Amino acid sequence: MDMDLNYFETNRKSWNEKTKVHIKSDFYDNENFLKGKSSLKPVELNLLGNVTGKSILHLQCHFGQDSISLGRLGASVTGVDISDEAIKQATAFAAQTHSQAKFICCNVYDLPASLTGQFDIVFTSYGTIGWLPDLDRWAGIISRFLKPDGKFVLVEFHPVVWMFDDEFNSVGYNYFNTGPIIENEKGDYADPQALIGQELVGWNHSISEILNNLIKNGIEINSFDEFDYSPFNCFKHTNETEPGKFRIQHLKNKIPILYSILATKKSNW
Repeated sequence: MDMDLNYFETNRKSWNEKTKVHIKSDFYDNENFLKGKSSLKPVELNLLGNVTGKSILHLQCHFGQDSISLGRLGASVTGVDISDEAIKQATAFAAQTHSQAKFICCNVYDLPASLTGQFDIVFTSYGTIGWLPDLDRWAGIISRFLKPDGKFVLVEFHPVVWMFDDEFNSVGYNYFNTGPIIENEKGDYADPQALIGQELVGWNHSISEILNNLIKNGIEINSFDEFDYSPFNCFKHTNETEPGKFRIQHLKNKIPILYSILATKKSNW
């Protein structure tokens, strides 16, 4: 566990630096977001449904775009992220947009020390669970904060994507969780030319690991879907084959890039 804490601290520092880049990048389109543009994509919107009057816990919320976008749809939102720089920016954006969204800076695993109560919906999306080593603990947190019969929504990049090297030329990583993957990164997905370099620690998680840990913690799977595109242009060698759908150019539609889970907490859990 002490080693995990070191890994989390490494990632916290790196995401603080990445956040500074993201705020300035065209990738996140903050100018139009602050004017009212939603950051939410069709996949998650379809799964979330009507959120008016719903309480939502947004895990690993980054600097709050999706949290604030959910609030604009009428939800009461609490966002959580390990990066103090991201939470600082999320709080500033909430003030700028007159949002009622609340933000907490902490490790997902430590959330019970900072938050009480339960929520109608727990939501997390796009590049989140790969920063967590233990999905049993992750699913336990979801179950802890989800009301009985509450909805869990996950939209995430497919683990097949993380098997490839950055150029998508060969399989360089294990599909299964075999321990921490420590890498040194230059630039950033939001701005490849950014003058930053950081160490990052991640973990690959198979689909069976994800599903079984949710089931183990009282979360019933309602639907599981896979998609052959990303709604973000965040990988190398992509082209936009349809509006808002990016595929790896030389792989076309041959691999899954995204998946989604809609689930419900058991009423007697």
